Amino acid sequence: MKNYQNNHSAKFRILVIDDEPIVGLSCERILSRENKYEVKFETDSKIGLEEALSGNYDLILLDIVMPEIDGMEILARVKEAGISSEIVIITGFADLQTAIEAMKLGASDFVSKPFTPNELTIIVEKVIEHSALLKENIALREELNIHQGFEGIIGKSPEMEKVFSLIKRVAPTDGMVLITGETGTGKEMIARAIYRLSVRKDKPFIACDCGALAPTLMESELFGHVKGSFTGAITTKKGLFEIADKGTLFLDEVANISLETQSKLLRVLETNEIKKVGDTFEKKIDIRLIAATNKKLEKMVKDGTFREDLYYRLQVFPIFIPPLRERKVDIPGLAFTFFERFKKKNKTKAQNFAPEIIKLMEEYNWPGNVRELKHLVERLAILSDSDTISPALLPQEFKKPQLLEDILKLPQKWDEFKELKSQIKENAVKEIEKRFLIEALQRSNGNVSKAAESVGLQRTNFHLLLKKYGISAKGLF
Repeated sequence: MKNYQNNHSAKFRILVIDDEPIVGLSCERILSRENKYEVKFETDSKIGLEEALSGNYDLILLDIVMPEIDGMEILARVKEAGISSEIVIITGFADLQTAIEAMKLGASDFVSKPFTPNELTIIVEKVIEHSALLKENIALREELNIHQGFEGIIGKSPEMEKVFSLIKRVAPTDGMVLITGETGTGKEMIARAIYRLSVRKDKPFIACDCGALAPTLMESELFGHVKGSFTGAITTKKGLFEIADKGTLFLDEVANISLETQSKLLRVLETNEIKKVGDTFEKKIDIRLIAATNKKLEKMVKDGTFREDLYYRLQVFPIFIPPLRERKVDIPGLAFTFFERFKKKNKTKAQNFAPEIIKLMEEYNWPGNVRELKHLVERLAILSDSDTISPALLPQEFKKPQLLEDILKLPQKWDEFKELKSQIKENAVKEIEKRFLIEALQRSNGNVSKAAESVGLQRTNFHLLLKKYGISAKGLF
């Protein structure tokens, strides 16, 4: 478990205000067993109020029924003064409704008298942890307002610091860069950061998604064509290399280029000359090339699907973008950055995440990487109807399995047990099947036909499965 204390040496300060000395002594004895709490108690409600208003306490345990000043008035005064201390109400069973009213006014929780040491400890730990997470959220948002990452890329993990260092090293040069990493890791953002820091920053930046072009159109798209060179070539057209002259050309998913076009690309990179489809003349060009792929080019070279000489030509300066699951320290910063953007864009009511959401995000594996996180945050911002985004809005794959709950409800008949066993298996298979479909779509950048082909299913069958689970390719990208 994380250490939620504000500094490493200080203990959490707790104030107990209760007119019964036995309650204060009990709280002090129970909580002092934990070496992380410093407890003070007051039986005089007036003195207790003065202490509470000092703002020197992380948590206040406050009795409802007291002479002179009751707990509800102290609660109201503390909240009115803007004191950040968390407040837990101490109540008798008969005052349960009053405790609920107190929570509506800003109390964090309540504990009923008589309470066991374990009950008190659990509630105090829960409230303090929740408070610390909220403060951590606020600190993250303030940090993001001051510093919006490196060239707009959010990341403070050692892995991303290494990436930033490589970008700064290669950007001022004209060296060719090959960016590798899983789908959704932000390869184009890295390419754009290199461009912005380069001497070509005032010239064009042209991006081409090689995975979105048909092989028959690739050569024409890259190098251009002359009028009448093939059916449909009704005018002469410039290719992306010519359009990007003096600037930067970014070829995303370069592994999708056919072997025939690869050989022509290699020649262009070696001679700095292009020849349009159907033309007899070559033209000099001056570009800086950045390529990217989510595939293992070394394996493709061995399989004979990617030219070895082109591979080594592209890999002058390799940059690997680690998947999000390997740099989870970056998740809160990314989530808050996306959230601030979508709040402004969609004018949502939500103002913050529930602290539990950040913990669940950090525990999740993120097969779709930063892109998946971005789309999730936008979906949560749209769905939320309250000021705080609730964990209940998270998709099922973020939630912990309910197996333990099912076991606690074990049936007493063998037939009922077999039915429960079958139900648990069925639910597990459904979750696996759903993730299987989502990951296939993510690997194929949302192209249903490609996803179906990659997993060995007919497109119609794949589409029926998507419909079964309510999965939309557009919703993932």
